[in-house]
Amino acid sequence: MAIAANDATDRVEQLLILTDRLTALIAEQAKAFEERRPQEAAALMEETSRLANLYRHESMRVRAEPSLISGAPLELRTRLTRATEAFDAVLARQGRAIEAAKIVTEGLVKCIADEVARQRSQVSVYGASGQQSGGPGTATAITLNKRA
Repeated sequence: MAIAANDATDRVEQLLILTDRLTALIAEQAKAFEERRPQEAAALMEETSRLANLYRHESMRVRAEPSLISGAPLELRTRLTRATEAFDAVLARQGRAIEAAKIVTEGLVKCIADEVARQRSQVSVYGASGQQSGGPGTATAITLNKRA
C-alpha cells in the first residue's frame, strides 16, 4: 500500500497525517509499557504495524526520489521535518520503556526459577531401605510460556 498523492503538497500533507498518527499510537504504547499495562499496548499493535509499514515504505520512496516532496511549500516540509523529529523521540521513549519491561520480566522469571529450584532441592524422599534419596543433585525441568 502506498500514498496516492496528486502533487508534492498533497504528499507532504498525507505524510504529516501519517507521521502524527503513528507518533500518537507509539506514544500510547510507550505510556502503557511505562504504566505496566502491556495488554493495552498489544491492543494497538495491528494499527501500529500497518502504519509503520506504510511509513517505512513512503520514507524509502522519498529518500530515493526527493522530488516527490521538493515541490511542496517550505512551511509544510518544515512541519514534516519537525513531525519526523517528534516521531524519532517517541520511538526512543518506547524503546526505553520496552527495554525496562524486558529487564523486569527477565528478573521475575529468574526469581521464580530460582525459588522453584530452591524448593525442589529441599524435598526429601525416603526409599525402600529407609534412607533419604533425592537431593540437591536431582534434575528438574521448568517450562516457560513465551506468549506470556
